[in-house]
Amino acid sequence: MKKEANFHNKAITNTSQSPYVKLKSINFGDCIWNSGFWAEKVKSAEEHMLPYMGDLLCGDIGHALNNFKIAAGEKEGEHKGFYWHDGDFYKFMEAKTYIYALTKDKDILKELDDYIALISRAQEEDGYIHTYIQITEDADRFENRKYHEMYNFGHLFIAASIHYRMTGHRNFLDIALKQADLLYTYFMPDTKHYQRFGFNQTQIMGLVELYRTVKDRKYLKLAEKFINRRGTFEIKHDSTTEGYPIGDMVQERTPLRESEEAVGHAVLALYYYAGAADVYAETGEKALIDALDKLWENVTGKKMYVTGAVGQAHYGASTNLDMIEEGFIDAYMMPNMTAYNETCANLCNAMFSSRMMGIKDESRYADIIELVLYNSGLSGISLGGTEYFYSNPLRMVNNSRNYDSHADVTESPVRQPYLECFCCPPNLVRTICKSSGWAYNLSKNGVAVVLFGSNDLDTTMLDGSTLKLSQDTDYPWKGLVKITVNECKDSEFEIKVRIPKWAVGSTLKINDEDAPVEVVPGTFAVVNRKWKAGDTIALDMPMNVMRLEGHNRIEETRNQIAVKRGPILYCLETPDLPENTSILNAYIKGNAEFKAVHKPGFLNGVTVVETELLLREDRNDEMYQAISKPEFKSYETQLVPYFAWSNRGQAEMTVFIPVVWNSK
Repeated sequence: MKKEANFHNKAITNTSQSPYVKLKSINFGDCIWNSGFWAEKVKSAEEHMLPYMGDLLCGDIGHALNNFKIAAGEKEGEHKGFYWHDGDFYKFMEAKTYIYALTKDKDILKELDDYIALISRAQEEDGYIHTYIQITEDADRFENRKYHEMYNFGHLFIAASIHYRMTGHRNFLDIALKQADLLYTYFMPDTKHYQRFGFNQTQIMGLVELYRTVKDRKYLKLAEKFINRRGTFEIKHDSTTEGYPIGDMVQERTPLRESEEAVGHAVLALYYYAGAADVYAETGEKALIDALDKLWENVTGKKMYVTGAVGQAHYGASTNLDMIEEGFIDAYMMPNMTAYNETCANLCNAMFSSRMMGIKDESRYADIIELVLYNSGLSGISLGGTEYFYSNPLRMVNNSRNYDSHADVTESPVRQPYLECFCCPPNLVRTICKSSGWAYNLSKNGVAVVLFGSNDLDTTMLDGSTLKLSQDTDYPWKGLVKITVNECKDSEFEIKVRIPKWAVGSTLKINDEDAPVEVVPGTFAVVNRKWKAGDTIALDMPMNVMRLEGHNRIEETRNQIAVKRGPILYCLETPDLPENTSILNAYIKGNAEFKAVHKPGFLNGVTVVETELLLREDRNDEMYQAISKPEFKSYETQLVPYFAWSNRGQAEMTVFIPVVWNSK
C-alpha cells in the first residue's frame, strides 16, 4: 500500500531531494523511542532538562530572553552572556520544537510562539537580529568576527527551518529568511572588507537548510561562497579580526579543498566540515568530498579520543604554529588529564559523521555517531539533567589544577548548574531530543537501521510505499536486537542492519534462520528479499568486555588500557576505591576477569564492570622517586560508564588505567 510521497521534508537534515546523498533522512517523528535507554533520556529532556534550561534562559541567570526584550525596547538593562548567547537560545528553541513534534503539546507551541513574537519585535526593519550588537553602543554590525554574528545566524536558520517543518507555521522561518536575505546583500559581493568574516561556520549549515526548506538557490550559493573564500587572503590581523586568534584557529590558512589535517578550534572546524558536507550533498563537487574524506580520516584516525571526543587542548598551537584554543593539536598527542573535549565539539563530530554516512552509505560513520552519543556526548550532562560539563577530560585528579582560575567555568571538577558560556547544554539537549531522527535512514529501495533502541518506525519509503517496523532491545546493556516487520510493500526491498565495528562474532537471523548474508563488523549487513508482516530480524551482538590500548605514538596511554563493553566506555571513579586512595595509585591486573553486572537501582540503572585492581601503597609526592619493586594490594571493585561519572559527588576518575601484565 502506498502513500503520497512527501520526500521526507520534515527531516532534521532534509536530504530528501539532495542528489548526492545515498541514505536519506526520515521525517522526524516517523521513529519514536518507546522504552529503554533513549526513551528515558528523551523523557528526561521533556520533564527535567528543558524546563530547567528554560528557567535559566528566560530568567535573570541565563538572561537570554531578557536580551531580546532589551533589544526590542521592552526592558531596560545591559546585554548579559557571551556574544553568541542568542544562538544558544535558538538551540533551546529547536530542542523544544522536537518535543512539540513528539507530543503535540499545545502549551509548548504557545511558548514557542511567544518567543518568536518577541524575536520578531527585536528584529530590525532590514532583518538584522543580534542582541549584543543591538544593545551595545560601542559595537557595530559586522565590525569584528569575534561577536559571533554568523554563529547566531546559523543557529537561527536551523532552528527556524526545523520549526517550520514540525509545525507548518512560517512565523519563525520568515524571521530567518529576512536575516538571510540581509546576509546575502552584505556577503555575496566580493568586497575585501568581508572576505575573512565568517569564521564560525554555523551559517553554512543554516543556509543550506534554508535552501532545502524554501528552494531559493541563492542561499546555497552564499553557503558555497563562505567555503570558497577560506584560505584566499593574507593571514594577518585587520579591523575585523582583532581580539581573536587567526589562521588555523579559525580555518582560514588553508582552502578547504586543499585541507588534509583538522586544525584549530574543534567546534569551528567540525561545523565547517558539516556545512561543507551539506553543500556537497547539493552540488556533488568532487574536490569537496575528497577533502572531507581526508579530514574525517584525520579526525577519527589520529585526533579522536576513545570516547569519540575531540579537541585535545584548551590552549596550544597548530602544526603551522598558529595559536589555537579549544581545539586540535598534533596527531596522536592525546593528554588525558588536560583533555579539553568540549561537549559541543564531540556532538559536532557526530553531526559531521551523520552527514558523511548519508553521502557515502557506509556504517563506519554511524559507529562514530553511536560512540559520541553514549560517551563523550552524554557525559556533558548529569543524570538528573540539570548540571553540565563543558570539557570532558579522560582523567580527573583532585588538586591537580586551579579550576577557580577559569572564570567562565569551561573546565571544572564537577558539573555546574549554569555555564556562562552556555553553548554546550542546549546543543546536547537538542541532540537527545532529536536522537530518534538518527535511528533510521532510507536507501533507494529500502531502509538502514542505524541506531539501536526500542522504537516504532512508521515511515514512507522513497517509492511512496508504507513501511512499519518495531525494534525491541535492552541495548546498550544487552546485545540482542529484534526487529519486526509490521507492514510493508509486496515487492522486494532491502533492510540494511548496521554491524558495529566492535561487534565481532555477531549473528543475524531472519525468522530464526541464519540470514544469507555476510555479517561483517563495521559494515551494513544488507538483506534484500520480499518481506511480509510478521517477519523478524534478530541481531545478536556479543557484549564481551574489551581491553583497548592506544596507538604506539600516544605517549599518554602507553602501558595503560581502557575498558569497553558494547558501545559503552568505562572508567574508574574514587567512590569505588578505599577512602583517601588516589586514582593514580590504581592499576588493572592484566589477567583479571571482567564481569558485567546490571544494577537497575544504581546511577539510574546501568551495567557496571566488576574486576580486580592492584593498589600501590609505596608512592610519595617527590617528582622522581627511586623504586626497586612496587608494592601492590589486591582490591575488588567496579568500573562505571564514563557518561555517568561525577554523579556521586566530587571524585577522581580515569578512563585509561595502568596495567600490570602477568609475564608468565
